[in-house]
Amino acid sequence: MAACLLHVSDLHTGTHEEAEIEQALYALVRRVGPELIVASGDLTNRGTRDQHAEAARFLRSLGTPVLAVPGNHDLPYTVPARFTRPWAEFERQWQTTEPTHSSEALHVVGLNSVRPYRHQGGALRAEQLRGAADRLQAAPDGAYRVAVLHHHLLGAPWRAARKRPVSRRSSVLRALAAAGADLLLSGHIHQAAVSDRHEFEVVEGDVRTAVVSSAPGLGQPRPHRLGEARGLHVYEPGERTLAVHTYVWRGGDWSLTAHRTFQRGLG
Repeated sequence: MAACLLHVSDLHTGTHEEAEIEQALYALVRRVGPELIVASGDLTNRGTRDQHAEAARFLRSLGTPVLAVPGNHDLPYTVPARFTRPWAEFERQWQTTEPTHSSEALHVVGLNSVRPYRHQGGALRAEQLRGAADRLQAAPDGAYRVAVLHHHLLGAPWRAARKRPVSRRSSVLRALAAAGADLLLSGHIHQAAVSDRHEFEVVEGDVRTAVVSSAPGLGQPRPHRLGEARGLHVYEPGERTLAVHTYVWRGGDWSLTAHRTFQRGLG
């Protein structure tokens, strides 16, 4: 696969690390050969220094560049650090909570949707969206443009409403799509959901398509909890299409369980 993305989310390092799953992921990365691995938050379970270091070690050991954004579990769980130094341990490993990866094929912009004063909910400020627009519009001509945040814009229909999407998600979607984002990635709900904006948003005229995707959780902190899948996505942009491959953990390996193809451009 040329210039593809491998998307993991919700590792929850510090709970149930399993060598079998890590080794199988190494093999999948070698087989797929992604240009970039995107990790859309909750890299840790309790935001400790040791957990952040272990999550970074694991992701970097895959041998592919990584773009990571924080999730709500990546904040310190102690006060006052949660409010006075919320990003210290994340930035110790990743330098910034809003990274950018840019190549001729892929232009990926990370956004920090986590708010220390909210346990589950997330939001993006107006200045973050303006900054994201500037960063997206700086993409090389022809590059596939991607925005990444932790809190979901799209949820699986069978998922309970306990985890709310990013605040003002319709405005967030429209702002990022208007800025040129072809693909919007998130996690948070531990379930896969992929859709084109036209499937749930009434838009008049020729408006650019934008695929919205939430990845299932890579980790499984509650192994017996119903309604939390274990898996990942691989995205393969083409000149006129985007292919989305969903892998789930089944039978001791990452199994391709779904393949979807979306239009790229005006729709």
